Amino acid sequence: MASARHGTDRTTGAPIVDSKAEAITELMLEVAQCFFRIRALGQKTGLITSWGGGAFGFMRSLALLGPLTVPQIAQMRPTSRQRMQRLADELAAEGLVEFIDNPKHRRSKLVQLTRKGAVRYGELNAQLIAIASTMGVALDEADIRKTAGIVRQLSDDVKVRSERLP
Repeated sequence: MASARHGTDRTTGAPIVDSKAEAITELMLEVAQCFFRIRALGQKTGLITSWGGGAFGFMRSLALLGPLTVPQIAQMRPTSRQRMQRLADELAAEGLVEFIDNPKHRRSKLVQLTRKGAVRYGELNAQLIAIASTMGVALDEADIRKTAGIVRQLSDDVKVRSERLP
């Protein structure tokens, strides 16, 4: 009889399948597929830049948390400081963010939304909510919130594991 662990059944030599691990694997693969579909939709609607940078997510961080340094923003995402610097520069060129002096660090400027950036963020957020309001109509809100919590917990687990790797 197979137990809920990995290994090989000693009598048959067949792999023992951990059904919870299989379920987590399926969830991770579904989330990945969903992410790529979301990214494609985001690029078509302007929520994500054509080269993949998350302009909306970048501006959302600033809207929710206030001025941040580029390294702080990069730490919040699984991406490099250089990639976030490129996005900050792109948004600054469009007048959506600006670099201001950082009282805590002479060389590392803070990035903050401009008035134009706050307006644009509000427009993008409203657009995202409008898109989301037409999705998952057969799903219960409590189930959606529970799923979001589960995905968040798994994401945190992945982050911890990846930080342990060399």
